[in-house]
Amino acid sequence: MTPGHWQQIHGMGNSNLFMQQATAAQPGTPHSVFRASYLPGQQAAAALADPRTLAVFGFNPEPTCHNAPHWLQVPLAMHGADRIEVWQGDSAVEHGTSGAVQWSHNAELLFTSIEVAEVDGDIETATATAYAALSEFLSHSDYPSLLRTWNYLDAITEGDDDNERYRRFCLGRVRGLQVVDHAAMPAATCIGCFDGRRRVQVYSLSARQPGTPLENPRQVSAYAYPRQYGPQSPSFARAMLPPLTTGLPLLQSGTAAIVGHRSQHHGSVAMQLDETLTNLQSLIDGARLQRPALASHLGEQSLLKVYVRNPQDAAAVSLQLQQRGLTESSFIVLHGEVCRAELLVEIEGLHG
Repeated sequence: MTPGHWQQIHGMGNSNLFMQQATAAQPGTPHSVFRASYLPGQQAAAALADPRTLAVFGFNPEPTCHNAPHWLQVPLAMHGADRIEVWQGDSAVEHGTSGAVQWSHNAELLFTSIEVAEVDGDIETATATAYAALSEFLSHSDYPSLLRTWNYLDAITEGDDDNERYRRFCLGRVRGLQVVDHAAMPAATCIGCFDGRRRVQVYSLSARQPGTPLENPRQVSAYAYPRQYGPQSPSFARAMLPPLTTGLPLLQSGTAAIVGHRSQHHGSVAMQLDETLTNLQSLIDGARLQRPALASHLGEQSLLKVYVRNPQDAAAVSLQLQQRGLTESSFIVLHGEVCRAELLVEIEGLHG
């Protein structure tokens, strides 16, 4: 990517904010450094001003104004004290806007975000518009390899059968991407919001070279789901091993209590959480066959985002995670709707 490709390139600040949490480093291999961490919400301005900050995320249904292309407000309520998520590297970052796409990049990675309003509740067309814009943007950049996407939309399970909004989202995603290669699918999360705003919000991480998509032997690949889950199966990989040069950790997709293709433990958030953690461990085990330097279990080298359907479950889920050896600094719990009505909890991870 060269500056001539972009509009409104912004300068970088000079503050210095670094807190290590999830990192990836492979001995003997040239690589960048990537750090992701959760910090107190009041540190947002300082994080945005740091010249090495690739992106900063707030979590609140009420908008918070930070006029920066590398700031994104995810409209989900957080359990507990307000925190932000910060991504940083070891090289200077440029950021700006191009049409509807906000972007930032350093030497190895490109962050993008786009938000498209629905017209008359048409989530399929809004999603197709967002992904077409993202695909076009990436095709003209030096970072064409899509590694990871995050998707947020209101009322994700509203609608009956094939009119369900998540199923329409899946159709729109493929319409926008146009070409779907099962061997190069990104890791992904898709979560429902409760703010009543009909729009789709998509953000992503891309690199100069492709990563290695991973599947979970405990689960049917999402793109191979049977027809009962909709006319278009979900188009994502269960996890992504990024190129070593990016410094990125293992990127685990949004993961829930699904074995094979069926949801497990209906009505029990505790049992679903245990099953979800088993699925995440299975992904780590598979990834370590190719990258043995990854930590063997979820822990201090992990950064997790936990979505709970019912806000009254948040405290119990947080406690259960701590009982499993995770510290509060390594995860946040958000009020978000999982894409199947019977699923009560979903977790995504950065695991180094």
